[in-house]
Amino acid sequence: MAVSEAPREQAGPGEPWRPLAGRTVVLGVSGGIAAYKAAELVRLLTGEGARVRCVMTAAAREFIGPLTLQTLSGAPVATELFDLTQESEIGHIKLADDADLVLVAPATADLIARMAAGMADDLLTTVMLATRAPVLLAPAMNVNMWSHPLVEANVERLVGTRRVLMVGPGAGFLACGWVGPGRMAEPVAIVEAARRALTRQDLAGRKVLVTAGPTAEAIDPVRFIGNRSSGKMGFALAAAAAARGAEVTLIAGPVGLTAPLGVTRVDVEDARAMQREVMAREGGADVLVMAAAVADYRAQGQAAHKLTKEELGAELRLELTANPDILAGVGLARAERARTRPLLVGFAAETPSAGSAGDARDAELVARARGKLTRKRCDLVVANDVSTQGVGFGGDESRLLVVGKDAVEVLAPGTKAALAHGVWDQIVKVLP
Repeated sequence: MAVSEAPREQAGPGEPWRPLAGRTVVLGVSGGIAAYKAAELVRLLTGEGARVRCVMTAAAREFIGPLTLQTLSGAPVATELFDLTQESEIGHIKLADDADLVLVAPATADLIARMAAGMADDLLTTVMLATRAPVLLAPAMNVNMWSHPLVEANVERLVGTRRVLMVGPGAGFLACGWVGPGRMAEPVAIVEAARRALTRQDLAGRKVLVTAGPTAEAIDPVRFIGNRSSGKMGFALAAAAAARGAEVTLIAGPVGLTAPLGVTRVDVEDARAMQREVMAREGGADVLVMAAAVADYRAQGQAAHKLTKEELGAELRLELTANPDILAGVGLARAERARTRPLLVGFAAETPSAGSAGDARDAELVARARGKLTRKRCDLVVANDVSTQGVGFGGDESRLLVVGKDAVEVLAPGTKAALAHGVWDQIVKVLP
């Protein structure tokens, strides 16, 4: 058995996944009322570890002062194409060359039109044309402007270059009084889009199905059989896959988590509902990751009303029946089709024997995962020790072992967001 420690990009032990850390983001601000949100964007980007260099158009300076962005970014704000100080190094070329990402927020109809026409009549458009980095636009304008055929054509032309990405706009109440699409995406969503723009797209074109969370098996309308799964690992895996370019469907048990950006979410309550949703979709998926902690048993029959204490008596006795084994069912269906698709990844939440530690503990985890790998016809099984304090159910960190037929990758303790990318690194290696 080969065991190796897998490297993790952009994150050390205990750190979050930070694709923006150490990167240079040129933030362009054009002249719209949403320019005031640029201050929050700078704060969020620098909080992610990015070096932010701000470029403002003349119109943008009518809405927010350069001093604000300079103070937050810790770097001078570039405003003029013909500035003797800035141009001593051919400023616009240096900004363009240094950029890992050019982010324009807000991107007005005027800015989009000038960019679509290939114009370079101010510092910001010149930087956008001169850079080889991806350009991410966050449009913001009146609803009628956004729906105008000329604006639509300009957006289509820019996106068609494959070097320009879009985030938003959202819909809602606009500063002009209209209600509808045209509102700039919120800064948090823009930063998430920036993360994705700087993440390798090795899952582009792939369809991914992820299950997450517990299932709740009803006893009566109030009580249920469940487990301690929070769903955080499954949601992190869905978010990481989407960030790497996959089309992701997340089938989630009852959890109070927000669906990751760009992920299609399907909510279910119990194991049988999860089975129906998985079996309806697995044939079209390239990868199925079963991170959900599906209840093994359910009560035989659900009471139509809340059972009173008098009805329950001093002792509660439940007749239980086995729930379907969803992962094994997909493995069997795949074998019957004589296909390797979808690639199957199971999860094994384990509590090793008391007293075992270190390599012996890992060996026990691997043995159990290998048994599951064989029984359920999986390609990979991700094992984690949920008895370890601080890395079990509900926490934000974990330590995982990705077990294949011939090798094991140990993912060092870290946040679930970082570990999710470590898991996908291993999945990508064995994808057909």
